Amino acid sequence: MMDKLKINISIADRVYPLNIDPSKEEGLRKAAKSIQEMITQLEKSYAVRDKQDVLAMCALQFAARSEQKNIDSDAHGSEALERLQVLDQLLQQHIS
Repeated sequence: MMDKLKINISIADRVYPLNIDPSKEEGLRKAAKSIQEMITQLEKSYAVRDKQDVLAMCALQFAARSEQKNIDSDAHGSEALERLQVLDQLLQQHIS
């Protein structure tokens, strides 16, 4: 069993101590960096009074990206399924 790794992740001027699997460290650090970059971008683009407002906007953008990827994936999956069904029908016609 792997030992947990103790790391500190900084987001919005706060440090969060975490105990994680070593295999998750790179992903968490990249995620924290992406969040911090988005926070910086939002603070430059909008007159924000509170870090919580920036964090809420950041969370919304990340959630929207994730949902859009799911929607796009479902659309591509449906399209591929339809094409496979058409091909299956054509094969069935040629076989019989």
